[in-house]
Amino acid sequence: MNKKTKEEFRSASRGYSDASIFMHEAIARKAGLTGADHKYLGLILQHEKLTAGELSKLTGLTKGAVTGLIDRLLEKKLVERQFVENDRRKVIIVPNVENSMKLLQPFFTELQEKTAKLLKTFSETEIQAIQRYFVEATNIMKATTEKLNNS
Repeated sequence: MNKKTKEEFRSASRGYSDASIFMHEAIARKAGLTGADHKYLGLILQHEKLTAGELSKLTGLTKGAVTGLIDRLLEKKLVERQFVENDRRKVIIVPNVENSMKLLQPFFTELQEKTAKLLKTFSETEIQAIQRYFVEATNIMKATTEKLNNS
């Protein structure tokens, strides 16, 4: 890859990353959430249930910060807190998918339609290359995050 192509790629990647953050912050504000709470809710929604400790490990948040996050999401009825019968210190977080979708789906419908239309303009081979980039770049970012959280 020549220097100009590399710089153009970095610029496009940085622009995508910035636009994603700004869009999710705007969605969060409209939904009455903070940007971080919106993204953490998205992470919680990917799981049927998880413990507060697992959420802490996934996010790098302290246990106190996880408690605050859960309290804020509980207040909006976006998650439920369940206690383990034989160990009340252990808390299970269960997403309220129905309430979360009711809150967030209106903001994503048009975005999903436009993204689907854009994807139709790419060949199967191009989509596979883009997907490979996202998967591998995500793995790099996760490894970097884990290293920072553990140092």
